Amino acid sequence: MKRYDNVTCLAGVRNISTRPYEPYDELLCKFLNDLSVELRSGENSSAYPDVIAFSFWCRKANISKLKTGFNNKETRLGLGMIFHIAPSNVPVNFAFSFVFGLLSGNANIVRVPSNPFPQIDIICSAINQLFLSDIYKDIKAMTSFIRYEQNDEITGMYSLKCDARIIWGGDITIRNIRKIASVPERCVDIAFSDRYSICLIDAPSVIKLDEAGLIRLSEKFYNDTYLMDQNACSSPHLIFWQGAEKELAKERFWMAVSNIVGEKYQLAAISAVDKYTMLCHSAINLNNIKSFKKHSNYVYRIDLETVPDDIDTLRGKFGYFYEYNIDDINNIAHIINTKYQTFTYFGVNKFELLNFVVKNRLSGIDRIVPVGKALEMDIVWDGYDIVKSLSRIIEVK
Repeated sequence: MKRYDNVTCLAGVRNISTRPYEPYDELLCKFLNDLSVELRSGENSSAYPDVIAFSFWCRKANISKLKTGFNNKETRLGLGMIFHIAPSNVPVNFAFSFVFGLLSGNANIVRVPSNPFPQIDIICSAINQLFLSDIYKDIKAMTSFIRYEQNDEITGMYSLKCDARIIWGGDITIRNIRKIASVPERCVDIAFSDRYSICLIDAPSVIKLDEAGLIRLSEKFYNDTYLMDQNACSSPHLIFWQGAEKELAKERFWMAVSNIVGEKYQLAAISAVDKYTMLCHSAINLNNIKSFKKHSNYVYRIDLETVPDDIDTLRGKFGYFYEYNIDDINNIAHIINTKYQTFTYFGVNKFELLNFVVKNRLSGIDRIVPVGKALEMDIVWDGYDIVKSLSRIIEVK
């Protein structure tokens, strides 16, 4: 580990080379598969589901599928150097951001969270291990993982050198970063800002499930929500229910979720206090609460009589959910704005949801995925085709 000024280099080099590759170059794809193997064989990785999920994402089969889906007929090269500013509250997001930049053919300076998440050390250690091989000397020369405390001068310095920035964070964070310093005239900014996500569940489909199916559904919902304490932009906060016998389906579903949470989730005392504080805040400030129910201390449910236009300001954490019954999905079109990112579903035809977005000409909802896939990263995110956004076309006539 190297230290210079107020910046710590966790992996790679201080001064990077910016000679770009073609997107999905064979060397880049091989590096990611070897990283996958290195992480999965590491003795510390298994303790962190997000590290295992990242390693599985980087495996050869998945990268090959992404490359096939790219299906690009144009000649492209990476833009040059990408400066990544990772979010402070998601430990492994920095690694996905790096992969996006690398697969696009770029050199990458990645600012990891200042919080000392163990996952960061595990991933950076695996990358450093690969960098010991001469095979990857070129990738090492174009990679720098850095950590520093909030410092506008340092952020400005890196911004002035880059050909693109990937900025993850809340709206205020992104606005502040954009104010810090000017960037090169052709610099591309891709901002993954604060988003809001929802879920639609078909009640009859839940009632029809046998016990094994119900457990599988509950585990998938758990993965979408509790793994990141609902901090991920793609984790749902608001659950819509459609179809007959909604209340029976709700009780069956939430009891199963509570059982799974009780087996897998460690609810810290301070998190329990925060959740209760959220409940008190809702009781004082919301006049549209129909009922409140909880399953032990793991699941809090706020059943709403109406859904206001600003429902996206209501956020849950640690297993705190808002619910609303619907008869026609088109009746909620009025709430969808640019804040909305992911729409998860169970027992619903995905093309009906796509039609809902398109026919209502909605400004929000960029992803429609089954329950259990909310946190599954893809090369298309927030409506951006990231590889194409971070590479340039070389036109020949």
